Amino acid sequence: MKKILLAAALFSILIPVKGQNIITLYPDSAKEQISRHIYGHFAEHLGRCIYEGIWVGPDSPIPNTRGIRNDVVKALRDIKVPNVRWPGGCFADTYHWMDGVGDPSQRKKIVNTNWGGVTEDNSFGTHEFMDLCEQLECEPVICGNIGSGTVQEMADWVEYLTSDAESPMTELRKKNGREKPWKVKYFGIGNETWGCGGNMTVEYYSNQLRKYSNFVKNYGDNVLYKIASGSNDKDYPWTEHLVDQWANKTQGYLKGYMSGISLHYYTICNNWDIKGSATDFSKEEWGNTFFKTKMMDEFVKGHSAVLDKYDPENKIGLIIDEWGNWFEVEPGTNPGFLYQQNTLRDALVASINLDIFNNNCTRVKMANIAQMINVLQSVILTKKEKLVLTPTYYVFKMFTVHHDATLIPSVVKSDNFVIGDNTIPSISGSASVDKDGKVHITVTNADPDMSKEVKIELDGEKSYKFVRGEIITGKELNSLNDFDKSEEVNIKEFKNVKVNGKNIEIKMPSKSVVMIELK
Repeated sequence: MKKILLAAALFSILIPVKGQNIITLYPDSAKEQISRHIYGHFAEHLGRCIYEGIWVGPDSPIPNTRGIRNDVVKALRDIKVPNVRWPGGCFADTYHWMDGVGDPSQRKKIVNTNWGGVTEDNSFGTHEFMDLCEQLECEPVICGNIGSGTVQEMADWVEYLTSDAESPMTELRKKNGREKPWKVKYFGIGNETWGCGGNMTVEYYSNQLRKYSNFVKNYGDNVLYKIASGSNDKDYPWTEHLVDQWANKTQGYLKGYMSGISLHYYTICNNWDIKGSATDFSKEEWGNTFFKTKMMDEFVKGHSAVLDKYDPENKIGLIIDEWGNWFEVEPGTNPGFLYQQNTLRDALVASINLDIFNNNCTRVKMANIAQMINVLQSVILTKKEKLVLTPTYYVFKMFTVHHDATLIPSVVKSDNFVIGDNTIPSISGSASVDKDGKVHITVTNADPDMSKEVKIELDGEKSYKFVRGEIITGKELNSLNDFDKSEEVNIKEFKNVKVNGKNIEIKMPSKSVVMIELK
């Protein structure tokens, strides 16, 4: 029986049970690394994400470094942002990078046809984005334009960014103020090509991917990790076609064709037509949100199974580069700007998704929450010189303990809570061990009403001692942080932990996420 459980524990398994919550961990089987890139972010030219959120310009009275807000950089560094995806999203499919380089006063102004029909002055372009990444000490993730761009345009962009050879593109970069090339690892070959990126069939996109990827070159010692435009939620045939083309045995593996394939999935509380309010929601909508959030695990496992079939050597990463809650915009704001508040509900959606990615880290190599600032499920909100850290921000801060740590396989036995037609597991979580031997366990209780006693059992001979604990919760389901008021949701100390060697008991309040550290 123990061998059966151990084999099962090589994957995170959630078993619904009645009246008990038990998490069994297998530290002796820990071997897969949780990439820090799972904790990535997404910054699109959409609403106030770039302009006002990141970029205020060098002449702004708001403290900045070369136009980039100092307070935003500090906040993002505090959660150890590993990467930022840019310039979109749908905006990427109308973005022509040459419009955003050179003298800012001479840059072409365009209409942002995807988001609000506003004028885009291109004052934040390639050099400004790369400056942001250098200030954050994070990896840039650049999404190239297949939708309205050309092969030559994409090839030139990569050369402009990464080549140190003598050529027109490197001379242009030097003329624009950057002598040395940048290091760019992650490059997306299109975005949502099944939708806003061109409404393509998978057969057509597959051929475009072959062509574009062939001309997007590595320069010097810069090696690109090319990300193919993958599917939306459960479109497994899209993934299967792309990876089948990559693994075509008559040609051998297409080296350099793609290194990762994307997956997009948003938690929509009700439906696309009536998404519901970010702050004024019912208990039933709470249930809808978590029922749909937990579908992410199904989609990740489903696409991973397709990849396993064609790629048993695990060469292709699953890249979930758009995820998060999507609600109606805040009343009185531009509907094309997708500005929404952020509550305790968002925090728990974030913790559940991040635990899913951790537990599937064999295949999931990167993820990017949508989006970083002032758009959808943001970690930061700004209003002129003011800044708010959202409940989601604090989840990312709590989960920094998992960055590049080694996943501890787990089996979770959870009771359920029932709201309307939805039956939802109360408990979820993940665990890891870091390079110093510290074990970190994150656990979420999504039940809106009931506290939960959770038993954590560590298989093996080693005993552990409790080091510290943290908790994120709030008084109300819609507790939030807002301008000009005290924070309602942040990280606080958690002590309700009993440790007896290899057995741990915690009592979690309703609607909470907890992290405990053992040594």
